[in-house]
Formats: sequence, structure tokens, C-alpha cells
Amino acid sequence: MSPAGKGAAPQLADAAAGDERLLRRSPLHRLMGRPELGSVVGALAVFVFFAFVAEPFLRAASLSTVLYASSTIGIMAVPVALLMIGGEFDLSAGVMVVSSALISSMFSYQMTADTWVGVGVSLLVTLAIGFFNGFLLTRTKLPSFIITLGTFFMLTGLNLGFTKLIGGTVSTKSIADMEGFDSARAVFASHLTLGGVDIQITILWWIALVAVATWILLRTRVGNWIFAVGGGDDAARAVGVPVHKTKIGLYMGVALAAWISGQHLLFSYDAIQSGDGVGNEFLYIIAAVVGGCLMTGGYGSAIGSAVGALIFGMTSKGIVYAQWNPDWFKFFLGAMLLLATLLNAWVRKRAEEKA
Repeated sequence: MSPAGKGAAPQLADAAAGDERLLRRSPLHRLMGRPELGSVVGALAVFVFFAFVAEPFLRAASLSTVLYASSTIGIMAVPVALLMIGGEFDLSAGVMVVSSALISSMFSYQMTADTWVGVGVSLLVTLAIGFFNGFLLTRTKLPSFIITLGTFFMLTGLNLGFTKLIGGTVSTKSIADMEGFDSARAVFASHLTLGGVDIQITILWWIALVAVATWILLRTRVGNWIFAVGGGDDAARAVGVPVHKTKIGLYMGVALAAWISGQHLLFSYDAIQSGDGVGNEFLYIIAAVVGGCLMTGGYGSAIGSAVGALIFGMTSKGIVYAQWNPDWFKFFLGAMLLLATLLNAWVRKRAEEKA
């Protein structure tokens, strides 16, 4: 080998050592780098804890109830997690769910139309709300906290104002006897029986959304764009990422999940209270953060948000099965958020040290 060749080999070795993309990481290191690792550990701890302190917790029917409670949060937590990975928030997500249900119910009732017509109109209007949030964010450059807080108050007022104006009360009229109600309920609020245990269809919606969101994040160019805009708009724009379209798409994703949740709410009870939904946006954010999403953006996973929602479901129902005072639930929720955030930060720091 020539002297030049002998000198090139060490240089290539040094270059490989300096480029982390060329390093082979052990399975343990890759596991430590997963954003949902901390939430999985937390979920196992919560499961074992309630399995010991609450005897009914391990019954099949109880676990089905836990999964249902988790799914009602998890359906929204998935797009909220993607939005947070993209570096933004949506404080209007909770009331948007109720807005979607109200639009579907009132349009169907007032127009005496097939309930599927109301469902379709609700989808278009809800997606328009998501587009409005994203468009206003990208055009004004205002923080998403301010934009969506404004939308939150507007939707809260519209929900109450229109419901009282049209129906004279704070709740909608029942649409249970209208054409299309049964088929819509089958899609959004039915249940399956497996081994004598009822499985709510929202669990299937939740699993499907987690699978699609995970595929988008890990297997598509759009997933790269989401992580890029979460790391910084200017840097993402410099490498050709369509920042505005990505963020508008993320807000419309939240709106789509709000529509699904809203239709489940409507077809589960056939009438809607206009004041519901306030405060639920924090539960979605908590599930995403507990699942490993950073408040600063650029880090997280859809699977982590599902685990965070599962922790919420286990905690909310575990307290009931343990026959504790449910007034303490909010305390446990806050403590869980702090502990999960600290654990996620520690896991991420350890992963970076070992990388």
C-alpha cells in the first residue's frame, strides 16, 4: 500500500468516529434514546401499583374500562403530540371537540337532515377551524399560545351563544330518532364483544391514529418536516422544509381528531352540553408530555402519547377501583406530570451522554 493509502485509512477511521451517523449503536443505547421510554417505565409502575392496591383493577371488564378512558384522551393526544413535536400548542382542542359535536347535532336537527349530513358539515367546519389556527399562526408570527387561547375563548362563547340562540337552552335536542343515527353510532360510538368483554370502538380509532401518526413520523418526508420545524423555523426553511404548510397541516390534524372525538361524544349520548370540554386541552398536553414530548418541540413520539394517555386512564380508574376519594385525582395528575417530565429529562440526558 502506498504511503498515501496508509495515511488515508486512519483519516477515514477518524472521520467515522467523528460522525455519529456512521457509529453502530447498541440496542441498549437505541432504547435509551427512545422518547417514550420514560413513559413506558411509568406506565408499568402505575399498573403494578394499582394491581396491588385495587383488587378489581385486574378484572377484564375493569381493564376494558381503563382502555376506554385512555382512548378518549388518546385520540386527541396523538395529533397534539405531533403538534408539540412541531413546536406549537393548541389550547382550543378541548372546546373544539364540543364545537364539532354541536355543529353536527344542531345542523341535523334544525335542517331535519340525515345525521350523516350534519356529520359531514361538522367535518368541514372543524377542519376550517384548524386551518384558521394554523393560517393565523403562520401569517401573524404570534405565539401559538396566544392564537389558540383566542380561539379557545371564541369557541367557548360560540358554543354557548349559538346553542341558547337556536335551542333556548344550554344543551342540544336529542337526535336519536333521526335517520342515519344508528349507522353513525355504529361508526363512532359502538362497541364489540370479545370473550364477554365490551371493547369500545374508540379504542380501535385510537390504535389506528397511533399507527398512522407513527408511520408519518418515522417513514415519511412529512415526519422529517415535523421534527425540523420543531427544531426551528429558520433552520427548517433553510433546508427546504415548507414550514407554513407543515404547521397548518398539524393544526388540521388536531381538528380531524377533534371531529372524531366530537362525533363519539354526540352519538354516545345523542345530546350535547355546550359548556363541556373546557380544560380537556390540558389533559391532551399532559398525555403528550408524559409520553416524552418536549415543551420546546423537536422531540417526542405518537407511541409515547398513547402511553401517556394509558397512564391517565389507569390513574383515573385505578383511584375509583381502590375506593379512594376522587377529589385527589387532580393532585395525582399534577404529580404524575412533574415526575414524568423529570424522568424523561433524565433518560434523554443519559442517552445523549452514551451517544
